[in-house]
Amino acid sequence: MAAATFRAAVVRAAGAPLRVEPVTFDEPAGGNALVRVTACGLCHSDLHFMAGTSGRDFPYLVGHEVTGVVERVGPDVTGLSPGDTVVVAPMVACGTCRQCRAGRAAACPAKLPRNPAGRLADGAAANRVLGIGGLAERVVLPARQLVPVDPRLPPAIAALLGCAVPSGFGAAVHTARVGPADDVVVIGCGGVGVAAVAGAAHAGARRVVAVDANPRKLPAAKRFGATDVVDAGAVDAAEAVRELTGGAGADVVIDAVGGARTFTAALAMRGPGSRVVVVGAPQPGEVAELGLRPLFLTGGRIQVSIWGDCVASRDIPLLAGLYLSGKLPLEVGETFGLDAAGDGYHSLEAGETLRPVVVF
Repeated sequence: MAAATFRAAVVRAAGAPLRVEPVTFDEPAGGNALVRVTACGLCHSDLHFMAGTSGRDFPYLVGHEVTGVVERVGPDVTGLSPGDTVVVAPMVACGTCRQCRAGRAAACPAKLPRNPAGRLADGAAANRVLGIGGLAERVVLPARQLVPVDPRLPPAIAALLGCAVPSGFGAAVHTARVGPADDVVVIGCGGVGVAAVAGAAHAGARRVVAVDANPRKLPAAKRFGATDVVDAGAVDAAEAVRELTGGAGADVVIDAVGGARTFTAALAMRGPGSRVVVVGAPQPGEVAELGLRPLFLTGGRIQVSIWGDCVASRDIPLLAGLYLSGKLPLEVGETFGLDAAGDGYHSLEAGETLRPVVVF
C-alpha cells in the first residue's frame, strides 16, 4: 500500500522536548480520509501526555484539536469529498454497542477511537494522542471523525471546535442543563472554562460567575459572558460566591480545572440541590474528600462531563453556526507555526495566553 509522509510534532519520552519529525501513514483506504491540517489548538491534555501523566506509550504524536481540508478519501467513504473543510471530532459513538442502541451515545465505551500509529524515520511506532496526533501537516483518520463545517470559519477558530469549545459549552448546556433560574460558577478560565461561561450565558443563566487564581484570565471570561468575576488568588472564592448569590450558593458549579483542590472548592460553592460538573481531568491518583452527610442533606448531583456530552454531527455544526451568526463569542490567544509549537505549549502551561493555536 502506498504511504504518505509529512512533518508532525513528536515527543519521544516523558518531559522530552517537542520535536518536528517526519511521520509516515498508509494512504487512506476503506473508510479513511487524508486531511491537510490548517490549524491545531494546543490543549492541556497534550501537556499531560507529554509529561507522561496520561500515558507512557511513547513516542507520541501530539495534538487533537484539529481542523483542515480533505485531500483524499478511501473508496468506502460517503458524505465527504476532497475540498471539504472539516473539524476532527475526538469522540464519536460507535452506534452499535449496547449503550448506543439504548440511546445513550455519551456512554459509548468505544467513543474514543484508537487509530493506528504512525511510523517515524527510525522505524519507531508513534502513538497518537487521543487517537488523533493532529499537530502535523496532514493526518489520516476515519471519515466518521470528520465533521464538515462552513469554510468561512477562520481555521484558528474552527480548531477550537474540536475540543475546548464543545467540552466547556456542552458541560453547561448538555451536562448541567443550565436554565434561566440558575446561578452558575465556572472554576478555571482557560479555553474550556471560558467556553463553559459562554455556554451558561447562551443558556440564559441568571448569573455567571467566573473564578480563576490568575487575574489575567478574568477579562476574557467577561467577554465570553460572565456577569461577575472572582480573583481566587486575592479573595476567598467560596465566600465571594456566597456573597454574590445572597448566601444561597451556586445552582451549578463547573470545575474546568480538575483535581482535588478545585473539586473541594466547587463543593464549598454549591447550594442545596445543585449540580457540580467536573470537566477538567484530574491527575492519576488524586483523591478528594467528600462529606457524605452534607451531600445527603443538601441533595443535588455530582456529574462528570466528557467532551461536554456532545454529539459530533449535531454540536460541531451548531457551534460553528452560532459563531458565524455572532451568538457565540470565540477567540484565540497567540498563534504559532509548527516549528514553534513547543513555545506555544510553554505559553499555555504558564497561563500566558487564552488558547494558543498552531496555524499552518
